[in-house]
Amino acid sequence: MSDIVSIKGLKYGLQLTFAKGASFDDVQANLLDKLQSGNSFFIRGTTVFVPKGHFAEEQNETLRKMFHRHGMLFSTELKRPNLAPPSRDSAKSPSQKFKESVEEAQKMMVINHTIRGGQEIKANCSVLICGNVNPGAQVIAGGSIDIRGTCRGFVHAGAFGDKTACVVADRLMPAQIRIADIIARAPDEPEKVNQAERAMIRDNQIIFEPVAR
Repeated sequence: MSDIVSIKGLKYGLQLTFAKGASFDDVQANLLDKLQSGNSFFIRGTTVFVPKGHFAEEQNETLRKMFHRHGMLFSTELKRPNLAPPSRDSAKSPSQKFKESVEEAQKMMVINHTIRGGQEIKANCSVLICGNVNPGAQVIAGGSIDIRGTCRGFVHAGAFGDKTACVVADRLMPAQIRIADIIARAPDEPEKVNQAERAMIRDNQIIFEPVAR
C-alpha cells in the first residue's frame, strides 16, 4: 500500500502521482495514513497538487477537505504562483526591473474580510487584512503583510526576495510563515501574548517580537 501515492517535492508545493489502477478509496486511505503518521513531506501550510482530471470533482472536494483538516492547501493546477514583478519589458535593465518591483511592493492591497480556509490571496504589493487568516488559507505578498486579527494560515511576505518585509498580526499563530526564502513554523504550544506581534528576519532567521499597534 505504501507505493499507491508517490510524492515529489517542488519549490512551491508537493506533486502527487498515483499507482496505475489504484482506486480512489485506496488513494484516500494511503494519504490519510501518511498524514496521520507525521510524514515529513506534509508540513502545515504546504500546497498539494493532484493532476487535473484524475479524479471527479466530488472526489477532489473530499481530498481538499482532508488536507484542510491537516492545515494544508489543495490544488489541481500545477503552476507556480503568479508573482512575477509587474514589469515584463525585456528592454529594461535588471536594476530598473528590481526598482519597479520594489516600488510595487511598497503599495498596499486592503482586504476588509476574513480569509477562509482554502482561499488564496496573491499580490505583488503589501497586504492589509482587516479580519482573520483562518487555517488552510494562504496569503502571498511581494511586500509586508498586516493582519488586523488572528493569523492561523500560511503567510509569505517578501515573495520577490525582500528580506526587509515583515508579517504583523494581532495574534500571530501561523501554520507556516515565510519571509523571502526563510521559513519558520509556529510552535506546537505558542506562548500567550496579549498584544500584536511582528515576524521579521534577523541574523538570517525569522524572529517574533511584540509590537505596539
